[in-house]
Amino acid sequence: MSKQTYTRIIGTGSYLPPQIIKNSYFLNHEFYEPSKTKIEGKTNEEIIQKFKEITNIEERRYVADDQLTSDIAVLAIQDACESAGISQDSLDFIIIGHNFGDINHGNVRTDVLPGLANKVKMKLKIKNPSCICHDVISGCPGWTQAMIVADAYIKSGFMKRGVVVGADVLSRISDPHDRDSMIYADGAGATIVEGVESDEPTGIIAHSSRSDSVKFANLLTLGESNNPNFGSNELFIKMAGRKLYIYAITTVPGLVKESLEKAGLELADIKKIFIHQANEKMDEAILSNLFKLYGEKNIPEGIMPMSIHRLGNSSTATVPTLLDLVMKGKMEGQEVNKGDYTVLCSVGAGMNINSIVYKW
Repeated sequence: MSKQTYTRIIGTGSYLPPQIIKNSYFLNHEFYEPSKTKIEGKTNEEIIQKFKEITNIEERRYVADDQLTSDIAVLAIQDACESAGISQDSLDFIIIGHNFGDINHGNVRTDVLPGLANKVKMKLKIKNPSCICHDVISGCPGWTQAMIVADAYIKSGFMKRGVVVGADVLSRISDPHDRDSMIYADGAGATIVEGVESDEPTGIIAHSSRSDSVKFANLLTLGESNNPNFGSNELFIKMAGRKLYIYAITTVPGLVKESLEKAGLELADIKKIFIHQANEKMDEAILSNLFKLYGEKNIPEGIMPMSIHRLGNSSTATVPTLLDLVMKGKMEGQEVNKGDYTVLCSVGAGMNINSIVYKW
């Protein structure tokens, strides 16, 4: 077999904000329905307990008041460069998957001018003008979509090495009067990717994507607060939770299967599935439906690492931070070894889905 160019991860990094927000933080919130009527007949203790049962989120991380999304992206990149043993000045590109750019504390207005990748390059003090900057806004799959873009850069011969980041600060764009606000978290994850010549498949060996916008673009949007007295000039994340759940569990499994078929693999070949940490029950249903597509009833224990119970849903950051935790031995009972096949998968606003098959 002749040698081909493959995109390989040579280092991972992450930044998990030190401020831990437990579910008890929301005990004094006033929650309203999407219809803008106050939730009656349930105490906040009951609302929070039901939320915990559905999502398995016990705590999440929020950034400090003086931190921005670009700041935590920088910290994740520095961690990844150290892990890879490379200089940040050797990067040919910086691609950042995010949703809202920088948002200052106390202000839900987003700032994406200049792009987040440009701000990060400035803060890293990378002077090389040939190091290009690229923002990817693709909902929660921003990092997986950015990895696919990086793969195209590298396989085209255009670039050799770069960093792919998922970073979001959702705590500042969440409606405090919406129960869904308890889902959201802050964080950043980064991967250093590099082109390698190999006569055997390695790194990214296949990927599949889809976007369903005509019927499903309104499942995750920006909208007014559920509290009619909160003011109508600000927009917050709004989610049609039940419809999104049904979309994800019925659509994601088929796309993962498609990516495995492109790679010439069977589900039994996969050691780990790193999936977007949106809702543990939803992820479990996606996994179960994937195995059903292959006529399998028995799901290997630990095949799907989960970090949502203590990190919440940090959107584009969930998959790369989860990957970093496992690669650095920070999740008990979880590891990835050389030669293992894994899946990197995400679903989110758009609606967009990506599934990447990766060989370590």
